[in-house]
Amino acid sequence: MPESADTPRGSLKVYLGYAAGVGKTFQMLADGRAAAERRVDVVGAYFQPHARPDTIEQAQSLEMVPHRKIEYRGKTFEEMDTEAVLRRRPSIALVDELAHTNIPGSTRTKRWEDVQVLLDAGIEVWTTMNVQHIESLNDQIWQITGIQVRETVPDGIIRQAAEIVAVDVTPDALLNRLKRGAVYKPEMVEKALSGFFKGSNLGALRELTLRQAAHEVDLRQSAYDETRGFQVPRISEARTGGATDDQPKERILIHITADPSTAMLVRRGRRVADYLHADCTALFVHQTPELSQLPAEERQAIEKHLRFARSLQIETRILGGSDIAKTVVDFARQNQVTQIFVAHIEIGLLERLRRKNFTEDIVRLAQDLQVTVVADRSRKLGSSEPGN
Repeated sequence: MPESADTPRGSLKVYLGYAAGVGKTFQMLADGRAAAERRVDVVGAYFQPHARPDTIEQAQSLEMVPHRKIEYRGKTFEEMDTEAVLRRRPSIALVDELAHTNIPGSTRTKRWEDVQVLLDAGIEVWTTMNVQHIESLNDQIWQITGIQVRETVPDGIIRQAAEIVAVDVTPDALLNRLKRGAVYKPEMVEKALSGFFKGSNLGALRELTLRQAAHEVDLRQSAYDETRGFQVPRISEARTGGATDDQPKERILIHITADPSTAMLVRRGRRVADYLHADCTALFVHQTPELSQLPAEERQAIEKHLRFARSLQIETRILGGSDIAKTVVDFARQNQVTQIFVAHIEIGLLERLRRKNFTEDIVRLAQDLQVTVVADRSRKLGSSEPGN
């Protein structure tokens, strides 16, 4: 259903938790019921009960848009019927599990893409997700838990949220819920307790969730202040030494290569840029600025990393230069960059003799700049995340 250019975009509300079972869906449905009782037009666009009686009870009085059924490999799956929600046109649509990957055969790949369609149509969306699904936190989550989260949501989607609701419960209370079968089926409890639901994991994830929620509030407060021409103390600047009236604005440059560690580097640079309220640019340099001249495998890797950077709202640049390290450092100086982020890439002696180590050259040339060399510790870890 096409919308006119005058249609105001819907607002986004995110219920953020740190693990399955903290109560995100329950809280979203409870708030939806309260809104419906105030005669607001609310529908459940997608709801995953997970056999949790308390959560199912919250949904009883809400209007639910029937899910779309999709056949895949001999089984029937249910997904949100985005087009049906558009036809219904509620004031508020409740959408569970924002990070979910749609089953093959769906119109869109990710549920957050379906949510974007609803927002573009002027429908307000309330949705749920866990902190480990925020794209720029992916490496940090891996380091905390040893588990690689496969389903992620671009940070730019979270930035769109008009409101972030941190749904909190203590790790002890969550573990009690898990043990009495209120989170997963009994046969899944032991596996969860020995994996993702370790007490140390839950404590760290809970702290990260509360910090992330505070960080998002801080970013919105900063934007609010700038539109009104005055400033208030910013938590992130007090914590990190961000820019003040007497200091130049921070500018971060991320060096893009074909190495897989670049994805980790991009996430780290984006996080630091957010905390410093800094501009952020990702730069790829090669002897020719034309990607078409690169070997196919290298070109595909570079294009993937550049797309990923753009998905995190990072400006991307491609430059040609015979001396890659010098070109990177010259670009940094010309653009008043204050920090360069480069990856620490492990290479053998033979590889060292065959080509230069760009990281070492950048560090040597950029004596007047801060260069952060980031090691990809996640390569030493590996596991998969339990279902939410």
